[in-house]
Amino acid sequence: MSFSATPDPVAAEAPIGIFDSGVGALSVLRHIQARLPSEHLLCFADSGYAPYGGKPDAEIVERTLAIAAFLLTKKVKAIVVACNTATAAAIDALRQQYPDLIVVGVEPGLKPAAVFSKSGKAGVLATASTLASHRFIALRDQIAETTGVTFLTQACVGLVEQIEKGELSSPETAAMLERYVTPLLRGGADTLALGCTHYPFVQPLIEAIAERESAVPVTIIDTGEAVSRQLERLLQQRGLQRFENMPGSLQAFTTGSQSALEHAFAKLLDLHPEVTALKAEAAA
Repeated sequence: MSFSATPDPVAAEAPIGIFDSGVGALSVLRHIQARLPSEHLLCFADSGYAPYGGKPDAEIVERTLAIAAFLLTKKVKAIVVACNTATAAAIDALRQQYPDLIVVGVEPGLKPAAVFSKSGKAGVLATASTLASHRFIALRDQIAETTGVTFLTQACVGLVEQIEKGELSSPETAAMLERYVTPLLRGGADTLALGCTHYPFVQPLIEAIAERESAVPVTIIDTGEAVSRQLERLLQQRGLQRFENMPGSLQAFTTGSQSALEHAFAKLLDLHPEVTALKAEAAA
């Protein structure tokens, strides 16, 4: 049983920072808002540097620490690394740099994929960087050994860029997903873990392919809900959860286009937060 500290109303007023290389942060933010509606949230989309997949680890670590430093100027009480690639490459460095800060990362959903699989084969869609990371490989091998499940992995080159452009149902995106998803299903996968926070926004296309190509129901794993549960648990442990009847505020920052992020919030979440465009040097 986890211990919950006595709530500190003053400290609880501090916001939570959520960041990704782009609009992927929004897929995690929606789960956090649903579970913790009273919390003040700061969303940072590093679209000027998107995608992180394919970049050297050292560069991803540099970006992660720079964004964290920026968010800490806003007095955040927690940081959610809403990016599988950044979690794999940089979360250890972030925790080492700020040992007293609540830091929550995202994992590619291997555990639930193994639990839900009846065929013993689970598919994982992720960036090449995530799939090649030591963190992912160690987790995959550990779960495969303990469960006997075989993981079929697919690097989805170019998919993040399509989603960043807002092409969630275009013929090009659909064709790309056909190339990536179909081999996993034909290989026997009956669960698909979305190992990138951008990918839930094309889940309808993935579901359509699964319905057409698979003879059995396919479970699709979006890890955003698990992230929100972990964040809630850690806030309660520190006595930092905000309990108010009024919803928390939402602000957004981007190193890309202000209008593009505003459009993404409106289209994907039906939200209209204040968005501030930053020069890259503001978070560097």
